[in-house]
Amino acid sequence: MRDRLDSVEARYNQLSELLSDAEVLSDPNKLRTYSKEHSDLAPIYEEFMVYKGVLAEIDEAKEILENESDEELRQMAKAELKDQEEQKEVIEEKLQMLLVPKDPNDERNVIIEVRGAAGGDEANIFAGDLYRMYVKYAESQGYKVEPLDMNESEAGGFAQVSFLVKGKGAYSKLKFESGSHRVQRVPATESQGRIHTSTATVLVMPEVDDSIEIEIKDNDIKVDVYRSGGAGGQSVNTTDSAVRITHLATGLVVTCQDGRSQHENKDQAMKVLKAKLYDLQLQEQQAKAAAERQSKLGSGDRSEKIRTYNYPQNRVTDHRIGFTLQQLDRVMEGKLDDIIDALQGQELKEKLTNNA
Repeated sequence: MRDRLDSVEARYNQLSELLSDAEVLSDPNKLRTYSKEHSDLAPIYEEFMVYKGVLAEIDEAKEILENESDEELRQMAKAELKDQEEQKEVIEEKLQMLLVPKDPNDERNVIIEVRGAAGGDEANIFAGDLYRMYVKYAESQGYKVEPLDMNESEAGGFAQVSFLVKGKGAYSKLKFESGSHRVQRVPATESQGRIHTSTATVLVMPEVDDSIEIEIKDNDIKVDVYRSGGAGGQSVNTTDSAVRITHLATGLVVTCQDGRSQHENKDQAMKVLKAKLYDLQLQEQQAKAAAERQSKLGSGDRSEKIRTYNYPQNRVTDHRIGFTLQQLDRVMEGKLDDIIDALQGQELKEKLTNNA
């Protein structure tokens, strides 16, 4: 650990010098990159400086015990040594956690896509329930939610809905939601009171900004425009403002119709397409990592059932970590903190184990 901390100190000091260099100050891209790295390293550097101070106090106390004959001074040195040794253990634990590799996307905004899957109308209704759950959670965190595309179902809910969640750390909290969500309940359309099982899929993608290079050439995509429609295909617009973009190489299709103009819808659709292409890159990286080590938080397979929502028993279970809450009613109102905290805790535990 000490070698890594020495490297952090050297890099932090180097960045401090670079940030006062005239050439860097005149280059917005370099300034932004170095400033972010400097800011990211600051908590580790500052804690390391405290740690070095504690080590110096320990050495001083030990020297007194080795060379001092005055009993009163020796007793004071013993007490000081005990205190500093305890402080050293606390700081080492903090430093170990600070040195855990961070997901570079954790601070990003996220694009979330929820789709009704198995279960027909009930699956679409459940997709709508999940959408409202995420919106309420986002609002409780002080995040801003912007709808991107909504394909409403005649029976209620959505066949597909995508939206942007804007706020620092949004991805760090919501990234675990990707996967298949299963609901067990009696549908409103069920006349004999039988419990049905339906699923909806959730895809969480970090928003792509200018710091990530995702090149999309005009000849890489096919753009179609059409008239926006509501549930059942009812026209809600009198102009061809809805946009569908097909990425020819991957077959990815993105639609957007909730903007006020064709231009706005195209911009939003391109934003989603870039996020999906970036997400494909992340999946490839995760697949390579998973080949070496199976993640405790699941295989990363988007079809994997990650969570069950059991309405009759007011129970929600996250299968990846075996975490169960008998508070489904609160969870569906956006009270996701307990589940997300448990998932983040498991992720940290796994990283600490692999970083040891």
